[in-house]
Amino acid sequence: MMRRRTTLLTGCTALALALGATACGGGPVSAGGGDKALSGQTVTVAGVWSGSEQKNFQKVLDAFTEKTGAKTQFVSTGDNVSTVVGSKIEGGNAPDVVMVPQVGVLKQFAQKGWLKPLSPTAQQTIDADYAPVWKKYGSIDGTLYGLYFKAAHKSTVWYSPDALAQAGVKPPKTYDELLKAGHTVSDSGLAAFAVAGQDGWTLTDWFENIYLSQAGPEKYDALAAHQLKWTDASVVKALSTLGKLFKDKQLIAGGENGALNTDFPGSVEKVFGPKPEAGMVYEGDFVAGVAHDQYGKAIGKDADFFPFPAVGAGTAPVVSGGDAAVVLKDGKNAKAGMKLLEYLATPEAAAVWAKAGGFLSPNRKLNLSAYGDDVTRATAKSLVGAGDSVRFDMSDQAPASFGGTKGTGEWKLLQDFLRDPSDPKGTAAKLEAAAAKAYQG
Repeated sequence: MMRRRTTLLTGCTALALALGATACGGGPVSAGGGDKALSGQTVTVAGVWSGSEQKNFQKVLDAFTEKTGAKTQFVSTGDNVSTVVGSKIEGGNAPDVVMVPQVGVLKQFAQKGWLKPLSPTAQQTIDADYAPVWKKYGSIDGTLYGLYFKAAHKSTVWYSPDALAQAGVKPPKTYDELLKAGHTVSDSGLAAFAVAGQDGWTLTDWFENIYLSQAGPEKYDALAAHQLKWTDASVVKALSTLGKLFKDKQLIAGGENGALNTDFPGSVEKVFGPKPEAGMVYEGDFVAGVAHDQYGKAIGKDADFFPFPAVGAGTAPVVSGGDAAVVLKDGKNAKAGMKLLEYLATPEAAAVWAKAGGFLSPNRKLNLSAYGDDVTRATAKSLVGAGDSVRFDMSDQAPASFGGTKGTGEWKLLQDFLRDPSDPKGTAAKLEAAAAKAYQG
């Protein structure tokens, strides 16, 4: 079905070009114009995706191949995209395009002089079709390097409707209600939450939602820029709030040790897999892709979400993330790589993955009907509708050594905090020491 959808889109675009019109998706089409102008060339793309995400992105790359004749090769980097790409550049084997999952990494790449500024075609599309916030996060020192192809709505708590119904629990509106509902779920026989503590980035997301709601957007922005120290009372308070969950063995599937041995896909499996161990899992909208692709769950029926609840007197948070496509100067096919970016900027490219699921596009021109279910449509509408009020994932804005590297910085320190949440003040001091070192570097 996906291949047929892609073929229809491509044929439609070719017809539009022949008639001298814009593409049927509503926006300029580039990437070779459908005349196989890039035949014989191969574009190498590196990114963190694996499993169903890699499979679905490959469908987008296949559509690009069908359109331009260029072959593609995807290289999965794992979480340490900065280290892997750096070593490939040093070894003379740089990819052409990298899907960068953190603003901090994009900044690092730009400052090292690795990136090509986006072409005028790509820039025009972004100016026309994206909220200014996405251009801001793709720019370093006023130069636009990154195209945000895939966005994430990271303020969603996913749950099994059956599990909550069995416990007689309704989606909570506050953090205190969330913990109370969790106890009711665990009393009914399932743990409340599956926590993916093996992947430190999920723990940063927990912290950021609590911090944004509890401390407010101004302090969030200040902490993200390290204009506010991690030893600030607001940080200690947020850690204490998170610690209420972490130290409650009744709420987390397998307790702290179980969480520390559970990666992100495993946390989704514990809620939506064949042998459920928990009723809820907090993470971004991409949970839906895993629940649907891996476990056949109907989104909205077998798997649903509620917004991350407000903490204390704060408002409910809206935290986002995203993967930005960049072109490396040292890539053997950087020119073809830029054509891929021009294609990724179009609603046509976004529609391919939107149909497959587990995907949100920040492109305002993508018709919501491209998404496969009502739940995803609602999430996408919320994200695009939030415009410039979205707050970008804080750890993704930090230098990679602090906010984006396995086994170090914020990822490791929050894993340590999950293991022993008894000293929020001490954890805050360690976070500040690590942040100070990383931001100076």
